[in-house]
Amino acid sequence: MTNARYDVIGVGNAIVDVISAAPETLLQELGLDKGVMTLIDAERGEELYSAMGSKVETSGGSAANTLAGIASLGGNGAYIGKVRDDVLGKVFHDDLMKTGVDYRTPLGQDGPPTARCLIFVTSDAERTMQTCLGISVQLGPEDIEKEAIEAAEITYLEGYLFDPPEAKKAFVKAAEISHAAGRKVALSLSDAFCVERHRAEFMHLISGHVDILFANEGEITSLFEVSDFAEAVNLTAGHCEVAALTQGEKGCVVVKEGATHEVDAQPVENVVDTTGAGDLFAAGFLFGYTRGLELQNCGAIGTLAAAEIISHYGARPETSLADLLAESNL
Repeated sequence: MTNARYDVIGVGNAIVDVISAAPETLLQELGLDKGVMTLIDAERGEELYSAMGSKVETSGGSAANTLAGIASLGGNGAYIGKVRDDVLGKVFHDDLMKTGVDYRTPLGQDGPPTARCLIFVTSDAERTMQTCLGISVQLGPEDIEKEAIEAAEITYLEGYLFDPPEAKKAFVKAAEISHAAGRKVALSLSDAFCVERHRAEFMHLISGHVDILFANEGEITSLFEVSDFAEAVNLTAGHCEVAALTQGEKGCVVVKEGATHEVDAQPVENVVDTTGAGDLFAAGFLFGYTRGLELQNCGAIGTLAAAEIISHYGARPETSLADLLAESNL
């Protein structure tokens, strides 16, 4: 493909991660179930945010993490996702722009607050997460910027955003614009629970609008309602052009036109936090794909990026992925 301003444009849930060290007594006072992720409403979100001590605030969200990874590799990316014109909305906007990603969505002037994942970390390193999705889930077709989609070689859709009806319409609109411009569409299934809730609709979206599918073992077996990963791999043929399917420490399998390519995981001396591994695998794979590399190499760059992210806390690269790639001779 030619004349693309962006390698990839992502569409997803715009969330700010707010991390704070917390004593066990604070969790008890706030009535939080330790080690559990709970969805909360905006009012509860504001209450808990105010109760947190010293905070570290960084932009998050699956697709945004992927775009940050692409930028770290030296690629050009853009992002569509809704935040409010509030303190955390500005954190998200500024943080993402600093990574080199072009954030395309104007800050919302009304409606719910910016989505936030409030993470209380106790002294034993246990994370207790309270997530308010806020305005992020109000993204709809009107937020899909035609010119930006047309300018991207690949439009990348985040499965986490698939719940609301308007978001489904936004996905289809983005895919149709992308294909009309001669571009490609990628989808991450994001979560097995998302797949279970929307299996038929996901299948319709994949078969009709998706060229490149990302899923882990749990997600792809859930999609096809089988227990065997190899069977799920075989079933992807005919539904999309390429499927990149990850298996954690076993690496990944890339499928195209019935042919499979197995790629080993990169060795990691100390796995610290697996958060964002799938997001960064997608970053590496798409970076390679937009440069016309062989699928085996795309998968290898994906595993390289995933290995960096699981070697530390957080879902954004701490080491330049471009430097790691240069050293790897991939």
